[in-house]
Amino acid sequence: MPQSPSTAPNLFFRNARQLLTLAGPAIPRRGRDLAELGIIEDGAVLTRGAEIVRIGRTSELEADALRCKAEAIDCRGRIVMPGFVDCHTHLVFAGNRVGDYESRLRSRNSAEIAAQGGGIKLSAKLLRQATEGELVAQASAFLQQFAAHGTTTIEVKTGYGLDVSNELKILKVVRKLRKISTLELVPTLLAAHALPPEFENKRGAYAKLMQQKLIPRVAQEKLAEFVDCFCDRGAFAVMECRELFQTGVRHGLIPRIHAEQMTHTGAVRLAIELGAASADHLDNITGAEMRALGRSNVAAVLLPGSNFHMTTRNMAPARRLIEAGAAVALATDFNPGTSPTLNMQFILSLACTAMRMMPAEAIAASTINAAYALRRAHRCGSLEPGKLADIAVMDVEDYRLIPYYFAWNHCAMTVKGGRIVYSYEDHAAPQS
Repeated sequence: MPQSPSTAPNLFFRNARQLLTLAGPAIPRRGRDLAELGIIEDGAVLTRGAEIVRIGRTSELEADALRCKAEAIDCRGRIVMPGFVDCHTHLVFAGNRVGDYESRLRSRNSAEIAAQGGGIKLSAKLLRQATEGELVAQASAFLQQFAAHGTTTIEVKTGYGLDVSNELKILKVVRKLRKISTLELVPTLLAAHALPPEFENKRGAYAKLMQQKLIPRVAQEKLAEFVDCFCDRGAFAVMECRELFQTGVRHGLIPRIHAEQMTHTGAVRLAIELGAASADHLDNITGAEMRALGRSNVAAVLLPGSNFHMTTRNMAPARRLIEAGAAVALATDFNPGTSPTLNMQFILSLACTAMRMMPAEAIAASTINAAYALRRAHRCGSLEPGKLADIAVMDVEDYRLIPYYFAWNHCAMTVKGGRIVYSYEDHAAPQS
């Protein structure tokens, strides 16, 4: 059981080779600013309870740390940075879809996999059979791994229930997880993920069910902050998503959208029209839409993990989006079918190698810009006085080595709200 923020100790992180502060206004980094990490050499962070009180060079903070009786943590020349903010995941699911994985390796496409009983509908079947306790247990194990890889804040979507009771079941699981997890979880309603089997030829009826029964209930019980829609061929059309979002907005939910992933639909324009928090995937976005995103406040959340796992070469055009001034963010898209990874460090490697982002840009996209995509840039995503002490200590001497050594876990320590929630030393094998 996590301790309350008021009981968090005072901590003094000292002797960081590079302290990546990402300090600045609570707005997304765009264009050239995306590569500005606010680095302090031989840096230090002083925390009091859940919050950061000072940042600077180690020598500048020594006296204050003594006055605060802060526990000194010698970072020994490592990298200290904000904890990762994973702004797009499908954390709560049952079982796995390793059968889909093998089918894809045999060159079967998503439609063929679905026709064989796989895909999202398989996840829905498994989730409906699972108890809340089973879902909490599996998600809790995943959350321990998120923390072990340096992630401190995680968006969690529904979408594998596909009816009122089971979508609510997922959100209730998230509510339970929020009470027991050391990490911050941000719930999103994604009932418009796929058409359930019982509504195969009744699209209008399913949309009405979500609008009349599910969204009002979710809002009334304060089970979600956001409402999402998978806008794509074989999923939901722009008009259907617009109606769902309008209902969500009336009930106080903020839109975010799966956009232009498999095909081009015009979902980005819808996101801009409705002032969505984010448009995610964007593999098939047009040049005009990139420029429109650059003029908007909608975050462009890129998910290269799904492209990697699905062996598609059509990566989102990260460089062009950055040049267009879009607020580019990165996330894992952790889910059982298309991106079964929870390692944000690996996502940085994919962003750099496959999408030609620079290491500094990838770090900013996975911290301050990802926090912006979750409407939390005022409290996390950077290391600044007054913000939450959400910190990752990486066992490298140069931040560029995090994506360079791909598929490694460099995380030595993770701190959430001023409390150490993971430490490599605590999990290291005993020496013989």
